[in-house]
Amino acid sequence: MSSRRSRFEIYIDILAQIKSGETLPTRIMYGVNLSWKNLQSTLQSLINQGLIEEFNENEGDNRSKKFYRITEKGDNVLKYFNRIESLMELNLTSTSEYLYRKY
Repeated sequence: MSSRRSRFEIYIDILAQIKSGETLPTRIMYGVNLSWKNLQSTLQSLINQGLIEEFNENEGDNRSKKFYRITEKGDNVLKYFNRIESLMELNLTSTSEYLYRKY
């Protein structure tokens, strides 16, 4: 089985990282274990889809830092994913219990 994450899993990891309070791109990058180039393209994709938004602390300053925050849409995606994940775990547990009882 491959240990590579799908694009969807990377999106979820980034959304979870931002929701947990990491707002700086470098911290997000280390938290989700991505290269800088991959992180930048993924963040842009999440912005384009309306799942996160970018903001600057000192707008107008040449050295202003970029920060990211999750949007309501992004928060909903994360909630739905967590709900589906928990349902699948329950379903897998009940299925394995059924198989063990049957055989």
